[in-house]
Amino acid sequence: MEGIGKILLIVGGIIVILGLILIFSHHIPFLGKLPGDIFVKRGGFSFYFPIVTFLVLSILITIIVNAILYFLKK
Repeated sequence: MEGIGKILLIVGGIIVILGLILIFSHHIPFLGKLPGDIFVKRGGFSFYFPIVTFLVLSILITIIVNAILYFLKK
C-alpha cells in the first residue's frame, strides 16, 4: 500500500502544479510568446500554435518528473 500512496501523492502534486499554472499563466510574461511560436492572423481568422512554448514546458516537466522519481527510488 505504501507504493500506491506515493503514486497518489505524485499525481496529486502534478495536478496541483498544473492547476496553478493554468490559474497564473496570464502572469508569466514569456509563456506563449517565445520566438518560434506560430501565429497567423488574416481577416476574421487567427491561428496560434505555441510550438516552442510546448517544447520548453515539455523539457521542464520531464526534468521535474525525473528528479521526483530519482529521489523516490532512494
